[in-house]
Amino acid sequence: MTGRQTIPAVTDSADVVILGAGPAGLTLGNLLLAAGIDCVVLERADRRHVQTRARAGFLAAHTVRVLDRHGLSDGLHRRGLPHGTCEFRTDGGRFRLDYGALGLGERHTVYPQQDLVTDLLTHYLAAGGRIRFETEALTVDDAAGVRPTVTVRDPEGRPCRWRARYVAGCDGRHGAARRSLPAAARHQRDHGVSWLGLLAEAPPSLDAVGYALHARGFAGHMARTPEVTRYYLQCERGTAPDAWSEERIWDELGLRMRTADHGPLHRGRIIHRSVIDLQSDVMETLRHGSLLLAGDAASLPAPAAAKGANLAVLEAELLAEALIDDLAHGDPGALDRYSPRCLAHIWRAQEFSHWMIQLLHAPYASDGEALFHESLRRSRVESLRTSRAHQEWFAENYVGI
Repeated sequence: MTGRQTIPAVTDSADVVILGAGPAGLTLGNLLLAAGIDCVVLERADRRHVQTRARAGFLAAHTVRVLDRHGLSDGLHRRGLPHGTCEFRTDGGRFRLDYGALGLGERHTVYPQQDLVTDLLTHYLAAGGRIRFETEALTVDDAAGVRPTVTVRDPEGRPCRWRARYVAGCDGRHGAARRSLPAAARHQRDHGVSWLGLLAEAPPSLDAVGYALHARGFAGHMARTPEVTRYYLQCERGTAPDAWSEERIWDELGLRMRTADHGPLHRGRIIHRSVIDLQSDVMETLRHGSLLLAGDAASLPAPAAAKGANLAVLEAELLAEALIDDLAHGDPGALDRYSPRCLAHIWRAQEFSHWMIQLLHAPYASDGEALFHESLRRSRVESLRTSRAHQEWFAENYVGI
């Protein structure tokens, strides 16, 4: 039996419909709301999931400045911890970089992303912001038109539509915003590396970010709170998150981080685990008519250099400025400038993330070309250890976006 597809009626509207309640979407929502712009945030997950999903935890100095400018930084100043040191462990020993005293003299603030999202959401709701949880965006239609619509599935599973002047796609690489665009708009790279990402109920074992380069694969140590530490272990592509026992995880971390030489790790219960395939992509352009992209929907940097959440906040501020110029001040040209302004920052962050991946991971193969690349990698590490000019460059790019 065939028949016409029923198109749901438009049930609500806003000048700006924001897809996704992550750092990009909630920062954008707060800035638009403060400027008197009518907006709504549509988020497919429930509120509890939004406020507890563990992601990044290192905020760049520029990100803190953006949040300061807009009165969104109270929580991170109360509970965030300044951080400016990283330690590299190799088969030739270990060395530290006080990157906070190098480059532009900027540090990170360690503040779990779920805490930042909770702060942004609390501020948005207190200011009267509209948000619809458990509302999954399915498509963005007529983005080239004057009044695009977003088809969603509401919490009861019913399809409905939102009409907007503009749609801000902040719903990630698999969200409706990207699905509504041609694949040709994306540049992408698979780095061929996978990590087992872990949250351990254990205090940090180092007062630095730890990068261990080992023949068995990369291992990483990143503080999150005084009671929780983030670890990474390079693993084979296709490894299931629960494939390794806790004992194996701690033994492998100890081996790769060379605890026999540099002291033991504080062990604790593994409270979260996932497998991350290191992939990067960039959408070009970030504006498609009335649909504009920010956050992971705009670009996905591999997590080797902690750029994702920081780019998201930067992009949200730039997008807010452009939308306010258009909607409040009658300057539509600001939206044309949004994409090139963001892409300049995105490609710089992508370049440094790519450099970090090459620094941290040995080639899997053992042929002549792989041995050549491994020798280059060792040379990069030695230059980073001994060259002040290289250290200055590293510091500026490590914190900068």
